[in-house]
Parts: sequence; structure tokens; C-alpha cells
Amino acid sequence: MKRKMPVLASVVALTMALTACGGTSGTKATSTPAGTTTAPAATAGASTAKDTITALLPPVSPNYQKQFEQMSKDFTAQYPNLTLKIEPASWEDMKQKLDTQVNAGSPPDIAFGGSDGIPKYLQQGLLMDITDAATPEMINDYEKAPLEYMKNGKGLYGFPAYMEVHALGGNKEFLEKAGIDWKKVQTSGWTYDEFRQAVKKGVVTENGKTRYGFVFAVKGVAAVDYLGIMAKNAGMPHAFNKDLKYAYTSKNYLGLLKDLRQLIDDGSMPKELSSVDAGKRWNMFLTGQTMITGKGLAVFENSAKTNNAKLKAADASAVKDSIPVDYVVLPAPTFQGAKPSFATVVDGYMTFRGKKEPTAEHKANVVKAAYFLASGKNAAATNSDLFSAHITQSGKKAAESMKIDRSPENVAAVDYMLKNATPARSDIPTELGAKAIKLETEVIVPKFQGLIAGEITPEAMYEAVKTAAIAAFGADGVVKD
Repeated sequence: MKRKMPVLASVVALTMALTACGGTSGTKATSTPAGTTTAPAATAGASTAKDTITALLPPVSPNYQKQFEQMSKDFTAQYPNLTLKIEPASWEDMKQKLDTQVNAGSPPDIAFGGSDGIPKYLQQGLLMDITDAATPEMINDYEKAPLEYMKNGKGLYGFPAYMEVHALGGNKEFLEKAGIDWKKVQTSGWTYDEFRQAVKKGVVTENGKTRYGFVFAVKGVAAVDYLGIMAKNAGMPHAFNKDLKYAYTSKNYLGLLKDLRQLIDDGSMPKELSSVDAGKRWNMFLTGQTMITGKGLAVFENSAKTNNAKLKAADASAVKDSIPVDYVVLPAPTFQGAKPSFATVVDGYMTFRGKKEPTAEHKANVVKAAYFLASGKNAAATNSDLFSAHITQSGKKAAESMKIDRSPENVAAVDYMLKNATPARSDIPTELGAKAIKLETEVIVPKFQGLIAGEITPEAMYEAVKTAAIAAFGADGVVKD
């Protein structure tokens, strides 16, 4: 996940043998601009010609990649004339490999990724709009909200796999020792001031070792996760407001930067926070070095329970020096008096085209494959593995026989956050979205890493972002408050 996933996340490889849109037999000689749809609407079983659909897929859930061979067999059993060629990739390699292929003009037909990457790939001209090829049965299988995340303008660029909330995670024992009413927080939320005081209480020094109140992974690309999740709860749910003005020039952004730095200055977070990556963050949580961790996904409850079972069985594969942990899902705090707007991660199966326009038949086959991966028993198995809510009726039905051991309090916490989730914004023009991603990559991430490391002040970072934003969007294209 961006997972990003995530998470709103890992681990595998891609050969350059992946061919665009299943090979030359699935393309026409003419080309059309990105997002243009000229093929007639596809219908199931419209062609019996042999075709291969390629897919680049990371380890979406703990058991996901173990099912690739069976997925391919099941797909061909359903569509005897079609072959689903799945290429595994690690989370670490996924983006680079996909970008390399896109830049070469030969992306896979399907690639798993965050819906927030759609503007970038759309601008590069190789995303495939499947609006005219997705059948009503496919569309109606979905809940409306997550499907909206796979859209840009009027185009639909794939199918979502899940809709998850980026939360925080707490150690139940430590929360209760600090006097924190975690059940109330789960269903009512908390303000930054309340959160700040809570994580201060979570700082404990025993036998010369410090347990921190809060640790968040910020090394590398994870830095933008921390800032982005908190910004949504600070009155800036998106990089652009409803008037399409860049939002991070708001005074709320400066206030947020000051608050996030304050947690380190308080001693509630380690001064070496800039060196904490996702793996170290989770290790610190399981070994009792922090009371609250972030970012947290529902699947972390499952991961903690798995490690607890290993400890109980004296299994040597348990995390070294770890302790039993009851994992508690917690919402991120709100800042600057803003209403809660919890960060959702909608990852899914993006559909790509090569430089040549795909035939109507090949386009329909790609849609069949993407929907096959995103629905039914495949979606049920993946989402159950992730402790994620099911977003298709077919997935929900297939999951009825799959039993999972999940805390009802954690389910209630996720429900609270989903009810206050950040809505999708398909109205943001592609060029603005791409510029925002570029500004984030080139300015926000390195400056925020400097802020976390104590190398620059919140004011200095804010001015740098403001200057870059005005250069990118113009003086009238940014928020002034």
C-alpha cells in the first residue's frame, strides 16, 4: 500500500519482458490522447481470441503473493481464452519498476498502487480509461465512495481493492497505565492538546531505557505520510481547497508544523525520529519502546496477535525482545480546531495502455482481469487478511465463511474514522495534481525531514513551501489567510 498503504504497507521483482497491453496482438496502429475512449462498450465474453493480460503486483497482504499461481489458474478457468500473467514486486521496488516501464512506454496492463498516483500517470498519457468497458454489473458491485477514488474527471482508471483508514496504534496496557480513556478516544477522537498531554504521560524511563509516548515512521518517503495524515485533520483535507487553490500556504500549515516539532521537543518522541523507518517503528512498538505508534492499519492488530502467539509458543521467529501487546486502534488528533477528516487509503488495480491504442477486445479483457482481482473471493481473502472492510458485495458474500479474530472495539474505532473520512476529489485537474506531487517530492519531503531532524525551523519550512507553491501555482493560485 502506499500502502502506500499503506499503508494507507512489504516486499519482491519485475522483468522488462512485460509487454504493453498484452502484446502487439492487442493494439491498433493509431494512438489517441490519454484518457480518450474510442472503443465501444465491452461485454463479457465478447471475443474468444487468445489474449494475455499482464499485472505487476506487490505483497498487498501477508498471504497475497502466495496465491498468484492459483489466481492465474482461476482466471483462465473463468475465461479459457485468456491468460493472466502476474509479475511479483516488492513494495520497495514497485514504484520504481512501474515508473521505469511507464517512462519506456510499456507498462503492464494492470498495476497495483495508490489512487493518489492516478494524476501522475494520467499526465504521462498511459493510464487507460475503462468507463466504457466496465459493465454495470461490475460498477454496481462496488460501494460508491471507494470507486470515486479511482476516477479523475469523468474517467475511471481501474478498480479499488480496499478502502482503509490511516490511524495510530496503541499498547492497551501502557495506555491504561497512563490513565488514557482509549475507548472514548476510539469513538470520539481527541484534539492535539489532549493528544500532546497523553503522549507526555506515556514517557517512562526504566532501567536506564526510555519508553516514548509516540513514534511515527518518517525516514524516506514515510515522512510525507506523517505530515499528510495530520494535515487532513488540520483543516487541509486535500492539497487544494474547493476553489482549487493550493492549501498548504494556509496559516494552519505553519501551526501544524510547529505542533509536530513540539512533540519531539517535549521528549514525547525520540530526537532521532528522522532515522525511524516503518520496520523500526513496528519493532519499537512490539518491544515496548513506545506507547503509541503510527501510521497504523487494521492489519496491525493481526500482526500483533501473530507475534503474541509466537511468544506464547516460545517460537524463535517472534520479534527479538518483544512483549505481548494488545493492539488498540486510535484516531489521529485534530489540529487548529479543525473538524476530523481522517486519511483514507484507497489502493487498487490501475489500468494502463501502451503507446498504441488497445483494441476493444483487449481493453475488455484487461477490465475483466482487473475486476477479477478486485472482487469476489480474491477481494474477500485479501481484505480479510488485512482486517479491512469489504467494499464489494461479491467480496462481502465470499468473506462470510472466513472467520477472523478481531477486537470489536477496534472495529468501532475504524467505523468512527470511516464516517469522518476525507472524501475523494475527482475535480482536481490532472495538471494541478501532478504539480502538487512534484512540489511534495522536491520541497515538502526534504524540508520536513530537515524539520524532524532539527535542521530547520517550522517557519523556514513554511516559507520554503510557500515560495515553491507561488512559483508553481501563481500568487492567486494559493490560499492566503
